[in-house]
Amino acid sequence: MSESSSPQHIAFILDGNRRWAAAHNLPLLSGHSKGYETAKSIIQLLPKYDVQYATLYMFSTENWKRSKEEVDYLMNFFNSLFSDASDFMTENNIKVIVIGDLEKLPPNVLEKIEYIENITKNNTRLTLMLAISYGGRDEIIRAVKKIVRDKTEQKISAEDITEETFASYLDTCSFPYPDAMVRTSEKRISNFLIWQSAYSEMFFIDKLWPDFNEDDLKYIISEFLQRKRRYGK
Repeated sequence: MSESSSPQHIAFILDGNRRWAAAHNLPLLSGHSKGYETAKSIIQLLPKYDVQYATLYMFSTENWKRSKEEVDYLMNFFNSLFSDASDFMTENNIKVIVIGDLEKLPPNVLEKIEYIENITKNNTRLTLMLAISYGGRDEIIRAVKKIVRDKTEQKISAEDITEETFASYLDTCSFPYPDAMVRTSEKRISNFLIWQSAYSEMFFIDKLWPDFNEDDLKYIISEFLQRKRRYGK
């Protein structure tokens, strides 16, 4: 990428759904539905700004520690989301990939994920990665386990392990690293793409995710274009 290029890949930490609901005197869980509508609107806008890849942090490995009521709600929500999103992604020519420790997800959600990935696999307008049951440390540990298995089976030697080799074992191995990482309402990355974001430009937006809009996206693109990315040089 040249210094004047728009970000090819933006990663979003969608924070503040529950606080948005509380601020509007709504049931806390309803904030997730509002956050989903915001995500749909932003996804549709990204190609307008020449963004080719986006990753949304939907549910972290730490989120499994939330109350059973909320976890059950979110699993049912994801089940409905993928049913609703299949037509949306097809109509907008968006390819969907889901990353994370998916073995922990309920069978009905896994079935919907397989379906939406299959029907969108040839779409070309935008590649959308949804991080569900995802944690950066967990991803690295899972990658190490794969390398150890391949070492045991003599498919790889210790001398073969480079940064590039290690990256090939990550969930995101087929996609470019994020040029920009965006978080709403807080100022930390919360175990999200911690390997991949080493040289990402960080943007912390002082509003809750359901209130994020095109003006915020335009600000990020404009600010990104003014930054000089030296990669340590």
